[in-house]
Amino acid sequence: MRVKVLSRNPDDYVRETKLDLQRVPRNYDPLLHPFEVPREYIRALNATKLERLFAKPFLGSLDGHRDGVNCMAKHPKSLSTVLSGACDGEVKIWNLTKRQCIRTIQAHEGFVRGMCARFCGTSFFTVGDDKTVKQWKMESPENGEEEEPIHTILGKTVFTGIDHHWKEAVFATCGHQVDIWDEQRTSPMCSLTWGFDSISSVKFNPIETYLLGSCASDRNIVLYDMRKSTPLKKVILNMRTNTLCWNPMEAFVFTAANEDYNLYTFDMRFLESPMTVHMDHVSAVLDVDYSPTGKEFVSASFDKSVRIFPVDKGHSREVYHTKRMQHVITVKWTSDSKYILCGSDEMNIRLWKANASEKLGVLAPREKAAMNYNQKLKEKFQYHPKIRRIAQHRHLPKSIFCQIKEQRIMREARRRKELNRRKHSKPGSVPFVSERKKHIVAVVK
Repeated sequence: MRVKVLSRNPDDYVRETKLDLQRVPRNYDPLLHPFEVPREYIRALNATKLERLFAKPFLGSLDGHRDGVNCMAKHPKSLSTVLSGACDGEVKIWNLTKRQCIRTIQAHEGFVRGMCARFCGTSFFTVGDDKTVKQWKMESPENGEEEEPIHTILGKTVFTGIDHHWKEAVFATCGHQVDIWDEQRTSPMCSLTWGFDSISSVKFNPIETYLLGSCASDRNIVLYDMRKSTPLKKVILNMRTNTLCWNPMEAFVFTAANEDYNLYTFDMRFLESPMTVHMDHVSAVLDVDYSPTGKEFVSASFDKSVRIFPVDKGHSREVYHTKRMQHVITVKWTSDSKYILCGSDEMNIRLWKANASEKLGVLAPREKAAMNYNQKLKEKFQYHPKIRRIAQHRHLPKSIFCQIKEQRIMREARRRKELNRRKHSKPGSVPFVSERKKHIVAVVK
């Protein structure tokens, strides 16, 4: 048996003196360039700079409402159709390709509190301050026909939110309690309650369709099972949760938008601590919506900005703002995962790109190949300090910039105070509490 042994001549590697240069072994294969990594680094740097140069996410605004936009809903079958409800009771249906309003309905007296489309896309539901639930046809009425709802249900209290089941002719409303309704009946099939405070939002799970979650003003997030007709469990946070959204790809994961400027991603099986705390906003988070891929979500805040967060990261990858945009009340991610819609106080609905520097339209094969190559280069060198600084830099309005600075100082002061308290206390008397557990008060089952 013959064994090949690697042998190296030490004369090729050992230096005679310390001042000698290190000898570098050279591969003379013409396919391997000696400066491949420096070349790729320069290309990655240029690709990152160009990405920031071409980052122009704002596409246009849909104006026509005469009061602040309070809620929005997506059409389940049509990518180009979006519904919006305003604070004056008006509902508009928009065509996104033409960027025009195709229909206007005076649906309620007072605010339109919530909207949702039926799973088949033939009709939609609205709830308002006038204590009514109304079902409307998606198509415009023919000539001579009056604009009237298909059904009207009169409730005993004000409804604050509505959501439709993803597969059946069932919908849920919230207000004083969570009510489950059959479309053919004028009284609820069952009423679910746990506590005495008003409920601001209710959402059906898109995968496990019999599960639903709600947010109450007594700081609770309550989960229900429609088959049991009883609440499952609830988690109590330090501050009130405004709304929640289920991940469309992972059945047990949901994200809650909180008043304490943070968003919390929970696994409903382990509510003792959130999976991730998303911290970047500087005011109350009012709405949240998931991308169809389930990997990212978009949030709307009282601080007049829209942020995009990866599900597993604590900080946002993108922030959108304009000079005229006021408090952003509602936000939606379109079903093709390419665009984001946000509705704000100053009566406008704005359309943004989900990827700020993405080129719209048809791409040539060479363009596509170059884009994929640049993306891989950026991923390879993403942790290099210079590339990281350029990729993460965002221009912020002065108000948000100053508030971020102020909050950083406050956070440092709290941390310093805790360290001092621990230093001057009996060992073990001041326990370490992780950031994820700080905001949870209790879990009740």
